[in-house]
Amino acid sequence: MGTDRKRDPDRILRILAALSADVVALQEADRRLSPRRPALERSEIRSRTGLVPVEFDHDRDSLGWHGNAILVRPEFEIVERAHFDLPGLEPRGAVTALLKSGATRFRVVGVHLGLLRGSRRAQLDHLSDLLEDYDEAGTIILGDFNERSLSKGLGRLSPKFRIMHAGPTYHSRRPTFALDRVALSDGVRANAVGVLNSNETRRGSDHLPIYADLSLAET
Repeated sequence: MGTDRKRDPDRILRILAALSADVVALQEADRRLSPRRPALERSEIRSRTGLVPVEFDHDRDSLGWHGNAILVRPEFEIVERAHFDLPGLEPRGAVTALLKSGATRFRVVGVHLGLLRGSRRAQLDHLSDLLEDYDEAGTIILGDFNERSLSKGLGRLSPKFRIMHAGPTYHSRRPTFALDRVALSDGVRANAVGVLNSNETRRGSDHLPIYADLSLAET
């Protein structure tokens, strides 16, 4: 739903195409109510952006889990994928995919954390515990962290991740808070991060999209 109160999937697809990204993490990619149908059609995603959704085994037609979805270039090999619930007062979840390109393997995690700091801390603890089982050279956490502060609230990730913000993303009409972040483990270097701020992105969502140009160590 755009800030102009219009539900316009074509506009979102134009924004995604303009990013020319290899990997995209989406939030609120599915309708809120059961049966949680996708807000974007799979066939249109591929034809308009060149990306394909990572499919998760959850017996739903949804693109992702609790609205979180991952889109990738079809030349990436999807080695494994998973979806899981996160604790807190609100229903929240995350999705992850281990991707391979040539000799390089990396993990992408898409999240949309809760509105309450107590919930976010519990969610980050749970996420950190899950990621301890993975030994890839690089892990990238992407999404709406819902944390307004740039100095506190996300410390549970900082021992193993560098948490980066691209600048204010919310509210898109008058960006004030950097709610959307990228967290990088060892083995991932950020060459650039930024916010895509245009007339279309300000209308497309209440959050502006962020992008990151990353380099990965070969494994």
